[in-house]
Amino acid sequence: MKNRYLAYIAFVAILSSSCGTTKKQAISDVQTKPEMEEKSISDDDKNEFEYTFIEGLKQKMIGNQQAAITLFSKCLEINPTSSSAMFELAKIYSSNGDLTSSSLLLEKAINIDPQNKWHKVLLAQIYQQGKQYKKAADLYQQLYTIDPENLEYLYMNASLLSSAEKFDQAIEVYNELEKKIGINDQISVEKQQIYQSAGKKKEAQAELQKLIDFNPKEPRYYGLMADYYLSEKDEANALKYYLKILEIDPDNGFVLFSLTSFYRQKEDKEKAWEYVRRGFLNKTADVETKIQYYMMIMAEPEKPFFTADQVDELVNILVKTNADDYRVFTVYAEYLISKGKLAEARDQLRKVLETNKDNYMIWERMLMISNDLLDFKGIYTDAEKALELFPNQPLLYGLRAVACLQLEKYSEALNILNEGEPYLLDNKPMKIQFDLYRAEANYKLDRVEEAFKAFDAVIQLDPENWLAMNNYAYYLSLRNENLEKAEQLSGRAVRANPENSTYLDTYAWVLFMRKDYTLARFYMDTAIKNGGDKNGVIVEHYGDILFMLGQKENALEQWKKALETGEGSTLLSEKIKQQRYLDK
Repeated sequence: MKNRYLAYIAFVAILSSSCGTTKKQAISDVQTKPEMEEKSISDDDKNEFEYTFIEGLKQKMIGNQQAAITLFSKCLEINPTSSSAMFELAKIYSSNGDLTSSSLLLEKAINIDPQNKWHKVLLAQIYQQGKQYKKAADLYQQLYTIDPENLEYLYMNASLLSSAEKFDQAIEVYNELEKKIGINDQISVEKQQIYQSAGKKKEAQAELQKLIDFNPKEPRYYGLMADYYLSEKDEANALKYYLKILEIDPDNGFVLFSLTSFYRQKEDKEKAWEYVRRGFLNKTADVETKIQYYMMIMAEPEKPFFTADQVDELVNILVKTNADDYRVFTVYAEYLISKGKLAEARDQLRKVLETNKDNYMIWERMLMISNDLLDFKGIYTDAEKALELFPNQPLLYGLRAVACLQLEKYSEALNILNEGEPYLLDNKPMKIQFDLYRAEANYKLDRVEEAFKAFDAVIQLDPENWLAMNNYAYYLSLRNENLEKAEQLSGRAVRANPENSTYLDTYAWVLFMRKDYTLARFYMDTAIKNGGDKNGVIVEHYGDILFMLGQKENALEQWKKALETGEGSTLLSEKIKQQRYLDK
């Protein structure tokens, strides 16, 4: 019997070069003390306010946000000028993405309590999220005025002024910050970028030169200057600074890859290969940089810069020099897959799982390779192991069900599908796959009515599921039932896939069952021309059609070819022996 189902299917400021550390405190860590304005507030109202406010904090702490909103809103009913209640509500709204409500509450809270820095910090962050950079910068200026020891406020003021394209003001603030902490590479780079954007090349270069003069032995500063010149299309100066890095640090991995990119842009394959090979051999270059560079090399396989042998050498260097990093084996596996070496790629992924068995994506990739290899015993075993670790992944249930179908474990396939059903949720594509596998399992168990209901469910969910239509039609034809529906379903699949030999064979077989042998042969000839001659079942069907057309010698020849493939029906040998068509 022909097997019709297919196998699957905020910010970071670094201000530590020459100054002490600054204080940091997250907004969420601030404990708000409920305040009560005395005027027109009775003692009973005070007590109710405090109780309600504390309950609101409790509800917020346990994650019951809606209850917290109700309680803090009630606080404002008791005391409409409570900036603390406004602040707590603003934090909740902000965390839920309602920046408008949050900013309105904070603006009102700041009018009531203008010295409270936490209100301003949160509002500044919200303005920043909403790309209101100038308003956020102004708030950080106010915060710095209140707390001039907190240089982070000054840094944020400058950064946000730059984002607001207030470049002159940003430079002034960066200069003020630099006077307080000394030369700092982050500040210099940001000033350089502002100057460069404004077309002030001399000033941009001066900022980077200042870093080099400050620490002439720091390779990174020469790299910044090289990158600057490269962005200005000044290749000669860029190369000069890249080579300067190698003078200082001959094994600097960063510059080796930078020089590779430089020579790639110049289409100098020999020089590019020299430096990329040195980069991959370099033990000080971190593995992530090597992997990222490899991925960049492979990003455009249709336009390869390096030869296949060179890429092969780089991959082998990567594996040999970083054998303790599991990411290397995933890269190697993908490389082997690109070469069609699926079994070897799967072996590499198994190595990853020896030390990283909790990596779901590796399990999935390995199982899909087994699927491509048609290794259903491997899928059956590995999917079971994966399900022990990831019992909520519907794909694993689907793959194991496919394996069960191929291994003729039909009842087990149904059980697996039932176990995975609760995890489908709104995953429509997987729901369709589950119903398709359920149809196949039920049919094999001779639960024909359940099978056909499942096929109908698949087609209703996915009116273009040609596989379901093909299989449904084939099973109807085998049972000689509802052949009109079978012809309609199979015809739709063939019209959408006119070169699919399996679909063409099904359509021809439906026509055969309807005794339209001439038209059946037309579609079977097309199936044979499209690779069907390698499928024993299709070849046997071809012989059956030829026999009915009176071509007994040709029919016998096709049956013998089918027998040589090791496929075909249980009646094939008897057909050859009796030299006639048999259907029972």
